Amino acid sequence: MSTDTKHAAPLVRSLIAAMRHAKSDDDLLGEMAGLIRDYAEADSCDILVKDFKETLVLRASTVHPEFNYRLKIYKGIGLSWEAMLEKPVFIAKEAEKHSKFRRYPGFEVYVEGLAIVPMFNEANLPFGVVLIRKSTPWTFRSGEKRDLEEIATVVGEILMAFKATYRSGKPAQKLGALSEVSKTLTNSPYLEEILQLLVNLTAQQFNYRVCTVRLLDEARQELVLRATQAPAKAYARKRAIHIGESIAGKAMAENRPIIVRDVQTEPDYIGHDLAAEQGLRSMICVPLAIHGKPVGVLSCYTTEIRYFPADEIKALEALAQQAAISIEHAKLQVRHTLMQEMHHRVKNNLQQVASLLRLQMRHGSYQSLEQALEDSIGRIIAISAVHDLLSREDLDHVGLRSIAESLVQHQQVSLMLPDRQVHFEIRGDDVHLNTSQATQIALILNELLMNAIEHGFRETLSGEVHINIEERDGEVALWVSNSGDPVPEDFDLSKQSHLGLQIVGSLSRALGGKFIIENRLGWAVAEVKFPRASAE
Repeated sequence: MSTDTKHAAPLVRSLIAAMRHAKSDDDLLGEMAGLIRDYAEADSCDILVKDFKETLVLRASTVHPEFNYRLKIYKGIGLSWEAMLEKPVFIAKEAEKHSKFRRYPGFEVYVEGLAIVPMFNEANLPFGVVLIRKSTPWTFRSGEKRDLEEIATVVGEILMAFKATYRSGKPAQKLGALSEVSKTLTNSPYLEEILQLLVNLTAQQFNYRVCTVRLLDEARQELVLRATQAPAKAYARKRAIHIGESIAGKAMAENRPIIVRDVQTEPDYIGHDLAAEQGLRSMICVPLAIHGKPVGVLSCYTTEIRYFPADEIKALEALAQQAAISIEHAKLQVRHTLMQEMHHRVKNNLQQVASLLRLQMRHGSYQSLEQALEDSIGRIIAISAVHDLLSREDLDHVGLRSIAESLVQHQQVSLMLPDRQVHFEIRGDDVHLNTSQATQIALILNELLMNAIEHGFRETLSGEVHINIEERDGEVALWVSNSGDPVPEDFDLSKQSHLGLQIVGSLSRALGGKFIIENRLGWAVAEVKFPRASAE
């Protein structure tokens, strides 16, 4: 390293010393970031490392360590990726005015002078960056830029060497790898992310060629592949296996680790061709168990025939147990969120039912109590149709066609007079709406169908009712048309509409839309248009 810049050689010695006593990647990166900040007489230093998704992840920060693992920069965004993909970035002043400068929300650091230099792995490929900030203009001394580049290279070499010691097989190092993976798993509340982290970090820390996780589908009693870091796409397409089938199924059935010396020759192993193609030899399958009950299997493969020492097996068992707990915790979080959401929805919808009943009481135009109750039942069924669809579709989206099909089925059964022959047809896009809009549209559609049947076929004994759905440029249009009795020529929606149409008008305005009803080409047409909202 050049000695033009003061203290460069002592810094390298300090960086190497940090590797000797660090207990994990995070400890090492954190200490190195502090040393570099002090060396550069800067205000802060961050170290970001590329993950398996080609995303730069903050791993060390001298100013906001609480953002570690949370701050992620996607490929091609910002100056850090410019340093990764093109060349180091050195800005003497007004860094925040650079066209590619990006500020992460909540990461409050003022930047005037900036240096971002890449780190390189054994293959001389960039795998991360060292980012150094100053709140004042940075007058780069002679040779300082070159020294910063070399320091980043040294940091990369130290990190690679540190990881290599984790993989050498010593018990203490295996426990360190276990600690690293376990800590990362507990930081994530999302099931898919937990599984992907598990296979990626296990493969990385234990130097395995391939890691996979299969989880139990209790309904089918099958182990389904849920995550793998294998580069071969064929792994992602591997079929589900039954409990007791192949090595993973056997480990699940017997609830114990199973080791295979050579998967290419093992008769019970399924997938010899793929194993040979990928150069896989030895394998260990470890069950993931909660309270002694297996819920999945972690399978690890090596590229050479070897045995798995006792300390490595124990580390994998402990890791599998931690992963199982994290998986169960993620599922409980999802259930808790679902319950809260469902309680919220039920409360809102009961309030909506109460409002509709009060409106109905004030209207006072019903000829009988039976008719009033029948209308109320229809409106409650419209809301329940949305809840029924939510249990079968996405958590926060319901298809408008599905709502229409459900309500048409109800209207045909409950409201159609025996001497009427009316054919229903649903056309158009299956527009998906969030929960709030779906409930309001269900009420609107219910009222329009009731209106079409009750007022469109008083004199006419047969005909058609068409429901058309369309979405254009974020606006949803809904038409309910009938070929029966026309709208009276002197009909004024603002003065003559009954309660049902008043509800449609009120809900349409609440959606930020508009409602009209008129005769078109011999059909009575009710039209509602409103802007489509995003998910809740």
